[in-house]
Amino acid sequence: MRRQTKNPRFVICINNSGYVDDLKVRTVYQVLPDESAARSNYLRIIDETGEDYLFPAAYFMPIELPNAAKQFFGQPVSLAKSSSKAKKTKRLSAREHAYA
Repeated sequence: MRRQTKNPRFVICINNSGYVDDLKVRTVYQVLPDESAARSNYLRIIDETGEDYLFPAAYFMPIELPNAAKQFFGQPVSLAKSSSKAKKTKRLSAREHAYA
């Protein structure tokens, strides 16, 4: 469940051990306030799907985003992607390359 905050916090992932399918190292994530999770040294993180999950706080470093960048983290992922003017290309796996 996604909740809006007046002053959103952001972190960058520095470790994804045990969560390789869920977290990407060097990726910026928004943090939702969760006092209960913080007492247990966890952060409530909004992932790329827009859902929030708990992860160990030690896996992240806090960062300060420029105001111009914050707007992209306050909207659904599909809107953020569609507002980008960069051309997207599909990456093929090694198996797909063999059959392409």
